[in-house]
Amino acid sequence: MGRWEPDTRGRLERAAIELYLEQGFDQTTVAQITHRAGLTTRTFFRHFADKRDVLFAGRRELSERVAKTIAAAPPAWSAARAGASGLNIAAAALQLRREEAKDRRALIRSTPELRERELLGYAEMAETVAEALTDRGLEQRAARVTATALLAAFQVAFEYWGDHPDRELPQLVNETLDELKSIAGSDF
Repeated sequence: MGRWEPDTRGRLERAAIELYLEQGFDQTTVAQITHRAGLTTRTFFRHFADKRDVLFAGRRELSERVAKTIAAAPPAWSAARAGASGLNIAAAALQLRREEAKDRRALIRSTPELRERELLGYAEMAETVAEALTDRGLEQRAARVTATALLAAFQVAFEYWGDHPDRELPQLVNETLDELKSIAGSDF
């Protein structure tokens, strides 16, 4: 495939993930990725900061969609319900790319450096949710607590989804949030 072919970013992502799965993340070089994609190293760095970035592509756009969904939630909704609506958008987006999400999950779980990057991504998403909730009028500390709890529930649902291929992520997120609601409503 030549450099002029469409979907440059997608080609780089697919080539990287294939190589990471075949030979491991640490053993894969940017030069190998670009060679497989039929592109130059310079092109790679126009799209990604480093080879880790390939596995976390699209996070910024997803965060923006989550924030917009929370902002668009009806004013009468509770902060938790508005935040959950944003996370359901993220769950639906991941559900559409289930096989890719499964491969990424396996790679991230096998590499400590990538697990650290994933945790940073969850923390950044929690900040996004907290900001969106603050913009809706929730006090900052309450927004941070709500966002952190919602993201923890999302993370648990995501991990469970990886081990239960017959389940849908949006439904698991809702179930996990219901469990959180049940626990938070009890005396513990």
